[in-house]
Amino acid sequence: MHSLLVMASAASVALAAAAAGNAPHWSYEGEGAPDHWMKLSSDFVTCGAGKMQSPIDLQAVNARGATVVATNYQTSPLTVLNNGHTVQANFAAGSKLISGGREFGLVQVHFHTLSEHAVSGKRYPLEAHFVHADSAGKLAVLGIFFEEGAANAELSKLIAAAPKHKQDATPVAGVQFDPNGLLPPSLNVYRYMGSLTTPPCTEGVNWHVADKAITASKEQIAALHVIMGDNARPLQPANNRLIVGR
Repeated sequence: MHSLLVMASAASVALAAAAAGNAPHWSYEGEGAPDHWMKLSSDFVTCGAGKMQSPIDLQAVNARGATVVATNYQTSPLTVLNNGHTVQANFAAGSKLISGGREFGLVQVHFHTLSEHAVSGKRYPLEAHFVHADSAGKLAVLGIFFEEGAANAELSKLIAAAPKHKQDATPVAGVQFDPNGLLPPSLNVYRYMGSLTTPPCTEGVNWHVADKAITASKEQIAALHVIMGDNARPLQPANNRLIVGR
């Protein structure tokens, strides 16, 4: 999950030190690549030393559960940014993820090419991460895989407005964005406890990854890749974590 600042209960929750102007430079290649993240700053040590890191291969389901996971997302004016690592849309308060009776407010959605998570070794060409925070600042992320197929109407809106280079959040005049258009018809998920997928790789993130992919066109996937490049962290060890499937 990419670097950003989220708001929860009117308090700023720092998801990544890289969002700060004086943060060490990290990237996906060269000296700033994932294998070197833990060496770039003492704040990034968890990227190498953590035992509950994300992303993972979700093949190792070792528990079955029927915890209800649902979304209540609202259409809102589109606000988009490019933080130098991903394309991101921010949301006003009001949209929620409900997981096991807990409510998490939707803050933003951003994208990775290739997908960061895998299923039995398979990685998809695109993955969306819906980032949420509850009233205590605890984080929950919903991952959605995209496979090549029919174009996605909501994704088209975002791609058309996405800055080609690093740029702060900017409202897009006259464009309403419906996050429901980026969800599969039914929401069955893998669940596990993990981390941010970018520095500082903070653990304690409640991960939910949909077990059914939705489609985006070849052109849409290519357009996002042109802007973001290869921005997927390598798979991390599961380390005998509880991975719940249905």
